[in-house]
Amino acid sequence: MQMRATKNALGWDMTFATNHLGPFALTEALMPHLPDGANVVFVASAVEDPERKPAVAAGFRGGRYISAEASARGEWKLGGSANPGFDAYATSKQCTLATARAFARETPRLHFNAVEPGFNPTTGLGGSDVGASVRFLQTYIVPLLVPLLMPFIKILSTPKRAARVITKILIDTSGQTGVYYDERGQPMQGSALVRDPKFGDRVVAETRALLSTIPTSQEER
Repeated sequence: MQMRATKNALGWDMTFATNHLGPFALTEALMPHLPDGANVVFVASAVEDPERKPAVAAGFRGGRYISAEASARGEWKLGGSANPGFDAYATSKQCTLATARAFARETPRLHFNAVEPGFNPTTGLGGSDVGASVRFLQTYIVPLLVPLLMPFIKILSTPKRAARVITKILIDTSGQTGVYYDERGQPMQGSALVRDPKFGDRVVAETRALLSTIPTSQEER
């Protein structure tokens, strides 16, 4: 999550490119080579939901999707967050979740699910933009507090617990697909928008169209 607008070499918003376009392109490239019944897990985030109270309290206003092309340019629907970078992050994760559901409908031979890993404050989310004092807290103070607060604050998690949840979903043999899991590995609901199949299909179609504009190495030669 970039705390401010940042562009990659293609001039695309770095958060959207990293969180949505990259996993999308990688997954589509791998899908023909995955065996039937393989599990694919996307890492989403509940901040995509404008009705999610902890996210709203933190300054998020949900995904602000206009189109894949607009998102790549770093453009979001009006009425978003006052915090630079929050709209890009929420939108990228909304597209990731919508993609997981759409892929599950498109390719039933594979199992596509998504997980909300919880708020992991010890992972340095926000990178170097957060400042030295916040980095100090994240490194030395927060790791001591999180285990004590987890029983009382549901959304709090640690990389270790998140890894256990994701691994459990990856090795699951029940055949579940199109499911969104919370930080404890229980099914949860996303925003009303990501539950709309038409929105998911549009995100997938527009993302494919955007990625098709990238010249291949053969075309460049």
